[in-house]
Amino acid sequence: MAISKDIRIAIVGAGMGGLATALALAKEGFTHIDLYESASDLGFVGAGIQLAPNMARILDRLGVWKPIADDATKMEGASIRKGQSNEELAYSSMMWIPEAYGYQHMVGHRSSLAGEIYEGCKREKAIRFHFASPITDVKTFSPKPQFVVSPRQDKGAGGEPYTVECDILLGADGVKSQTRSAMLRELAVDAKVVDSGQAAYRIMLTRDQMKDDPELLALIEGNYSVRWIGERKHIIAYPVSSKTIYNISTAHPDTNFAAAPDETYTTRGSKESMLSVYSDFAPICKKMLNMVPEGELCEWKLRVHQPLPTWVHGTFALLGDACHPTLPHLNQGAAQAIEDAAVVAIALAKTPDDSPESIQKSLKVYEVLRKERAEACVAMAAANGKDMQLGDGAAAKERDEAFKAFRESGGEGKVPDKAADKGVLSFIYGWDASAETTAQYDEIVKKL
Repeated sequence: MAISKDIRIAIVGAGMGGLATALALAKEGFTHIDLYESASDLGFVGAGIQLAPNMARILDRLGVWKPIADDATKMEGASIRKGQSNEELAYSSMMWIPEAYGYQHMVGHRSSLAGEIYEGCKREKAIRFHFASPITDVKTFSPKPQFVVSPRQDKGAGGEPYTVECDILLGADGVKSQTRSAMLRELAVDAKVVDSGQAAYRIMLTRDQMKDDPELLALIEGNYSVRWIGERKHIIAYPVSSKTIYNISTAHPDTNFAAAPDETYTTRGSKESMLSVYSDFAPICKKMLNMVPEGELCEWKLRVHQPLPTWVHGTFALLGDACHPTLPHLNQGAAQAIEDAAVVAIALAKTPDDSPESIQKSLKVYEVLRKERAEACVAMAAANGKDMQLGDGAAAKERDEAFKAFRESGGEGKVPDKAADKGVLSFIYGWDASAETTAQYDEIVKKL
């Protein structure tokens, strides 16, 4: 026997994780996949994003990687520099990655990544989208989950709330997840969103803005990322969109959100405040920040939440930022959500029958394979953020000595920036989500 591919699967949230999960399930042959999204459409915005091999191999199998790669920039290395002086602490080559893992580490635009996954979903008859359809309550998580959809009333649309019943419910509704909150209430678990104490500016400069300055032109022409590090702050930047845009992301102490309610994640940024925060950084950094037009700066609050005791309840499971939001210091947020998608789709396809008990076991296989790994990446990202933002004390001196040793060894050994360290990247890139699920499913089920 095998699970019926006609069972009803509902996914909440059409972000990177939700879209990838829908597409992966369709590729496994499931025929009834409904995706509910609170936004009125998927007008993709955002900034640059790192496209790691562990993500690329999954998207390639799903048939959407080529156009993403065609628009992306191949990364040959990562330059880590002192923020105050622009002095290079280390350069870590990434030229070994394609031979080791079959895909080059690349960078691209978030809209290109999400847009191509969405286009892949639209080609699948099994996937139906329900926009302007936020989930306002989950009535039950098993044996057949039921949830309430309250259509939004904006733009003349909307209607009365209605209840949906399905066989499997997947919550991919992000760090502000309503499905996670509903599950935790039922389990009487308190795992609140946690402030990281950090915020970020995300900036995109055009080639036209940079082309007349040789120093800046060299940056957008380069096939490498640059991280400028300083006390309690850093800047990371790289070219995207066929080198027509230079993507800049920052991390710095959070001051503008301190009194904001929990649901507030973005605010209009102050250029004056940004320039003040980075006033001690090198002229090359300040030149770029000065190019940001007044009134066009947005600041993001960086929030995570406490690790959850479980991602699975009945025939319901959480995915992506709904269960393992991460700080952006390891470049793995989207990749880890896409790993979730690959694992949950294959695990469900291998379910021996349609019973809620068997479905729950398959969801627990997904949790066994993903939870420890994803939470390890979350922890490494947080640790890397701290390591890259040390002041002038003993810890910073030890870190910089390690950078010096790496540099003088010709790029061999450990590099303190985990996002550029060969050992860390091998741990992340060497794990094949699809292959591991196929190989380990039966053995894990036996132990449940």
